[in-house]
Order: sequence, then C-alpha cells, then structure tokens
Amino acid sequence: MKYEWRKQEKNLYLPSQQPVFLEVPTLKYLTIKGEGDPNGEAFTEKTGALYALSYAIRMMPKKGLTPPGYFEYTVYPLEGEWSTKQRDEKPLDKSQFTYTIMIRQPDFVTSAVFEEAKRLAAKKVEPALLEAVKLEERTEGAVIQILHVGSYDSEPASFEKMADFAEREGYVRLSKDHKEIYLSDPRKTALDKLKTVLRVQVKESFASAE
Repeated sequence: MKYEWRKQEKNLYLPSQQPVFLEVPTLKYLTIKGEGDPNGEAFTEKTGALYALSYAIRMMPKKGLTPPGYFEYTVYPLEGEWSTKQRDEKPLDKSQFTYTIMIRQPDFVTSAVFEEAKRLAAKKVEPALLEAVKLEERTEGAVIQILHVGSYDSEPASFEKMADFAEREGYVRLSKDHKEIYLSDPRKTALDKLKTVLRVQVKESFASAE
C-alpha cells in the first residue's frame, strides 16, 4: 500500500485554521538556498530542481534501481523557510527575501541514493542547480502552526492568530523567520483557495515556566 503523507501525517501537514502547538521531529530533506522575489525565475528554477530530484528518487524502481528499504509513497509537498534582509517592516520588499526551500524525503534516502538521483535528473536540471541542492537533516522542534487559506499576501492575519495563541499559552517566538508548507499549486488554484501551512519556532516564556 502506498504511503500517503496526507493520511498518515495529518498532524504535520493538515492542521486546522486555528493555531496549535507541535513538536516537529528531525526529518530528512532535499534543500536549496536562494534570495529575492519568489515570483522570479530563479525561485521557479530552484523549485524545479527539487521536484526533479524528488521524482527521480520516487521513480527509481521503474529504472531498475530499488534502494534498500524503498517503499511506494507520495512525494512530499514543497516547503520554505523564509527570512528577510529588510530592516524596516513596511512596505514589504520581496527582493530582500532570503529562503531555503525543501522537499522532505523518506528515511531510506541516503547520500548514495541522492547521488544516483542527481545522475538520473542530470538531463533535466542544470549542473549548477544540481550541485546547489543538498541532502540534510533538519530539526524544527517546538512550533506553533496553522492552516492559512487564501493568498500569500493575506498571511499576516494568520500570523496574528498565532501571536495571540502564543501569548495566551505562554510561548514566545524565537525569531521573525517562519516556515511555509505549500499544499496547493498556485498555477491551478484560485488565490482565495490556496492552502498553506504556516509555522513559527517557539519556546516557553519565562513567565509560564515559573
């Protein structure tokens, strides 16, 4: 039976539209760094590289290559960790964004499997992009997350809900950086229907810990 993250890992990927606290374990990802407006060509090319490699791994058995521990699964969604070099808060300058975008990988994906995927994807991805992609483990730990429904530009309303929840439950945000998990394809989905998981890393406030 195919492993489907939408069914087996709802707590990580399908939260409600109300904030919740969650401990995210250490997970394995293909990652690539970038900066600038995500509506630009560079972001699209980096996203394409991640998907090309992820599907190369997913389809390896059809190429006569079955990694040890392989199982049939649905490719995980695109995720992004976002920060900015902008000093002031308004107006928002997307050209100042810095990011690491990523796609989670099953545990059987080793460095050897990753190198084989790079070989398989070499005809679809430019060499410089292939070399920029890394296989790494990342630990988010304690987070508050929420499902945001609507355009990316309307996300501040959901962040406000998360801030209220954090204050009420005794958490403080670690930084202004945040993660987004993209559950919808913006090329095929109306702006008001886009679904995005938003996460911020937190810790207990000193007041709540006393």
